[in-house]
Amino acid sequence: MSRRGAREEGRMSAPTGYRAIAEMTYEPKTADRGYTGQTLYVNVGTGAVEVRPVTDRMKEIFIGGRGFGLWRLWNAVDENTKWDDPENEIVISSGPVGGTTAYPGSGKSIVVSLSPLTDNVIDSNVGGYFGPYLKFAGWDALELQGKSDGNVVVFIDGTKGIVQLLSCPETDINSHVLAEELMKRFADSDAPRDVAAVSTVTTGAAAQNSRWGCLNFSFFDLKRKAPRIKQAGRGGIGTVFRDKRIAALVVKSPPVTALSNRPADLARLQAAGQRINKEILELDASQCDMRHVGTSHLVEIMDEYDLLPTHNYKFGSHPDAGRISSPVWREEFTQNMPDGCWLGCTMSCSHAVDDFELRTGPYRGQKVLVDGPEYETAGGSSNLGVYDPNFVLEMNFYCDTYGIDTISFTTGLAFVMECYENGVLDREKTGGLDLRFGNGDAALEVLHQMARGEGFGVVVGQGIRRMKARFAEAYGADPGFLRDIGMEAKGLEYSEYVTKESLAMQGGYGLALKGPQHDEAWLIFMDMVNNQIPTFKDKAEALHYFPMWRTWFGLVGHCKLPWNDIEPADNARTDEPAKVPEHVANYCDVFAGVTGIEVEPEDLVLQSERVYNFQRVFGVRMGFGTREHDAIPYRSVGPVTEEEYESRADRYDGQLKEKVGVDPTGMTTAEKVAALRAYREDQYEQLIDAVYKRRGWTENGIPTVEKLRELGIDFPDVVAVVQGRQ
Repeated sequence: MSRRGAREEGRMSAPTGYRAIAEMTYEPKTADRGYTGQTLYVNVGTGAVEVRPVTDRMKEIFIGGRGFGLWRLWNAVDENTKWDDPENEIVISSGPVGGTTAYPGSGKSIVVSLSPLTDNVIDSNVGGYFGPYLKFAGWDALELQGKSDGNVVVFIDGTKGIVQLLSCPETDINSHVLAEELMKRFADSDAPRDVAAVSTVTTGAAAQNSRWGCLNFSFFDLKRKAPRIKQAGRGGIGTVFRDKRIAALVVKSPPVTALSNRPADLARLQAAGQRINKEILELDASQCDMRHVGTSHLVEIMDEYDLLPTHNYKFGSHPDAGRISSPVWREEFTQNMPDGCWLGCTMSCSHAVDDFELRTGPYRGQKVLVDGPEYETAGGSSNLGVYDPNFVLEMNFYCDTYGIDTISFTTGLAFVMECYENGVLDREKTGGLDLRFGNGDAALEVLHQMARGEGFGVVVGQGIRRMKARFAEAYGADPGFLRDIGMEAKGLEYSEYVTKESLAMQGGYGLALKGPQHDEAWLIFMDMVNNQIPTFKDKAEALHYFPMWRTWFGLVGHCKLPWNDIEPADNARTDEPAKVPEHVANYCDVFAGVTGIEVEPEDLVLQSERVYNFQRVFGVRMGFGTREHDAIPYRSVGPVTEEEYESRADRYDGQLKEKVGVDPTGMTTAEKVAALRAYREDQYEQLIDAVYKRRGWTENGIPTVEKLRELGIDFPDVVAVVQGRQ
């Protein structure tokens, strides 16, 4: 079904200044057991708008969310497609459980595309209302393809059954401006609840001048009477968005109720929700206190365990860390609980700061709403050596509104600062910027330059991998040193944890399909603190189970935080407390309660394993997905410099004696660094061998044909990719 340029008079008129380029009317389908049975395809270049079916086989194998995104993208591109080709797609999907109001954390969506950072397939999860609203407007997923000649808006009206591709007259595309403008323009009235029925996806000016562009998914905060945004941050999908000249997506949803998904067994679903809601209300304050401080509680914990990145991951703690820890944010956050990014989420960890006065940039002097900061943003500020909460908030706001991933920005700039302090860069090369650790003003100027598309900020915004090549070629820097300290793998910058003392977490980052992001496996405490996985076999099992399990959240439309950031009171006494078995059982009830499909915990892992292995093959198809691409920078494995070694000399000397069997007495620091490095790099290679074996992959990291057959994903074109590479 496609209607291009067709207009139904009187059906829908665009807001003033918005010209309809293409239009399709449709009969909105209500969800049934979590699915509408159709996806929406929009080509912003040709104006084609189509309805595409969701088959039972697609639901069985790919479930939803990330699975649907990967499958649609697989069929849209080939091995030669580049991120900025018109054929590349951005696919957004929630999942069958997405939009549930009975169980906390059910507002997640997954965005899938080819990444301008990694040149490989990327997935990024995000909160906000857009994904659930998209489904309740009649669509299990949205595919965006093509390139427009001018800025466009895709508008999906689920209340009137119309999709429009519109020209966009707005000149300020930064998210905090554009999201509010679009919500008002496309709502039926100025009444807050009418505005709240609209959600947008936007990015900002810096996304089009860098490879770090994020997407901002909005929701209207009825208490604050203002829009807020959550980010699909990783991998530069906002850059793809702007390359396609998409200014925004807008969806209008009918009212959301407990029955919007038409669940198979509402009572079962609500019973699971009641169990965890009771735990959250009774136990959260004594556990992570997510309802008051969100993920910022991790700052002091990471600092205590020497895991908080400082000065480009050289160190894991800092005396000033308390200045950006959770007690500070507890005072800064405007507490309006519940404060969640989806309806009915009692976890309520989505905090914000109201009326923050900006001191730099184009909006200086204005008082703005800042979403967050989350731990990653505060941890990234520590990585820059900046311990000023006002800097954290200013950087957080401008990254968001400009459309920049805070993780890549801070990790990338920390690399730049270490290069500056080691003489690789100087003021002449940086355009006059003094980029030493701790210089927050210079860091903000880099960010503003990205938005303006000028100066050294454009160089920084290309990402660490491209900066390493540039600095070696143009400035004669030592490629080995750059490789060791450049905290990226597969082209993606590291998220904010120091991994030197956790081999399992090194594997969690290095073996992550999209690059070093902690959403696949966060094993630091299991491995380093609690010593629960001491052998290679134990670590390999953890690096099988947890990435597969965590993948499941992105298939169904769930946030993982209610799984393990709140635990039952007796969880520590269970056989496998790291898995939080009571909550896994809850998710079986949630999935069955919505879809009507009975599942056991192992079925959920199998669902994920199919999609996970499919994505690995997708990477192989694009020229990646093999052992060489699972390499990691040595800074994440051990001390690169003598300064690092000497800062923890007792620890490292002890390890040389006890683990390596080398007496450090009389050795120079350089000799000690080399001896420890040889040992640790060998440990990482042995870990890779063990993980590949557990996952059913070859020694080169490719799923075997037998594994594909076992999982039921042995489609001819999938098998063809791996044959000949075994």
